Amino acid sequence: MAELVLQAEKREATGKNKVNKLRAAELVPGVVYAKDEENINVQVTARDFEKVLRQAGTSTIITLDFGDEKKDVLIKAYQNHAFKNQFLHVDFQAINQNETIRVQVPVVLVGRDEIRVEPSVLVQNIDVVEVECLPRYIPQTADVEVSDLQIGDVRTIADLDIAKVDDITILEEDDEVICSLQEPNEEEIPEEGEEEAADASDVPTVDETEESESEDEE
Repeated sequence: MAELVLQAEKREATGKNKVNKLRAAELVPGVVYAKDEENINVQVTARDFEKVLRQAGTSTIITLDFGDEKKDVLIKAYQNHAFKNQFLHVDFQAINQNETIRVQVPVVLVGRDEIRVEPSVLVQNIDVVEVECLPRYIPQTADVEVSDLQIGDVRTIADLDIAKVDDITILEEDDEVICSLQEPNEEEIPEEGEEEAADASDVPTVDETEESESEDEE
């Protein structure tokens, strides 16, 4: 993947009112965190951030370009407005290329649309895995092949493609189940007459109603 660059500016505005004005101007306030360094308040345009986020997610290194300097970072976390289409804040984690880092990587079930066992239900238990590695080895995804699954088969952490990469440590147990292929649960649909009978049984009789009212009066 080509280098992803996000134009950024160092942010002077702090405090609720000033930050809200930034958001109204379609800017996203953020912070760059770095080990043994002071945090840097930044701002990026909402449009550019959304575009980079779609491409990078939270497991791809991007470059913040301040004009006079650049920083390699990960998008560590971001907040959206509860009902508006608006980014409220973003946390960037500065990267030291010579230090290992922990990141969460999305799990991709490869071949899920090619499963031919019918009827069947593919149940996914794990959507992301946490890994530790040097920044240059961070994978974009953790893939596992599922197209040949049969009913009752499972795929575990040990089956992930990145589990075979010496430079990546997966911080999960090898036998933890990622997904399984199961038979669908068939719900019993009552016959029309049975359903009516069941509904009728829920209606209290006159005696039951009188007894209930008598108890309430007591």
